[in-house]
Amino acid sequence: MKTFKQIFLFLLPLQFLSASVFCQTKKIDYGNNPTAGKYYSVRGIKMYTEVYGGGRPLLMIHGNGGSMNAFRDNIPYFSKRYKVIAVDSRAQGKTVDNNDSLSFEMMADDFAALLDAMHIDSAYVIGWSDGGINALLLALRHPDKVIRLASTGANMTPDSGALIPPVWKDELKEYESDKNKPRTTLKEKNDWKIFMLDWLQPNVPLENLKGIKCPSLIICGDHDLITIEHTAGIYRNIPHAYLWVVPNSGHATLREHRDEFDNLVNNFFTKPFESFNE
Repeated sequence: MKTFKQIFLFLLPLQFLSASVFCQTKKIDYGNNPTAGKYYSVRGIKMYTEVYGGGRPLLMIHGNGGSMNAFRDNIPYFSKRYKVIAVDSRAQGKTVDNNDSLSFEMMADDFAALLDAMHIDSAYVIGWSDGGINALLLALRHPDKVIRLASTGANMTPDSGALIPPVWKDELKEYESDKNKPRTTLKEKNDWKIFMLDWLQPNVPLENLKGIKCPSLIICGDHDLITIEHTAGIYRNIPHAYLWVVPNSGHATLREHRDEFDNLVNNFFTKPFESFNE
């Protein structure tokens, strides 16, 4: 069985990395940059992307109700080392989807199709929150598409076993308060669809994650919205995985500890993966 001692064997050498600060001469409005933006026809929708940098492809997937702008603090670092593919997920940001159904499996298939449309065989993947779920399901459903993945703040079930109790209770309160409200505009319907995605999903047994073959870095904050126990369960069920519980961090690990996050994830992507003996 993997142990926390084994986890620290991976983390300790990275503690001594010097922090790097990337100074932009011109601020980029990620998600609203027409010079980098492009739509791709993907499974019945027009998926919006922006590409930055060059090198091996890196797909970045944002969380619920957000957009690629969630990675605004991280793209400058990674675009110096990778071809960053920032994307607005189905029904979010500039990627419009007026259908009445949405699932994480559907979204994972979207990302696989997007890579095909961009003529990219496989990519590194960083996912945050819902994007972390998408990263895991992309690797599970389309293993040939993912070289390595880093998933932060992901859950595999929508219940109080995965979410910390206050968050689950807040979602329950919102559901009970809003479930019978009339929704007439496209925005109202879309907002409810996005909320219901997290209220009802995902529903992935942890043991199914044994099907993920690529090296995976599983991350959460020490006071994340997702419990450490659930995150550790994700880690334990992936054959080739490391676990990083970020000290003094909430759900936004990649923002609250940007330099450490960027350096550590890049090292995970570029260093040989070490399998520990049980």
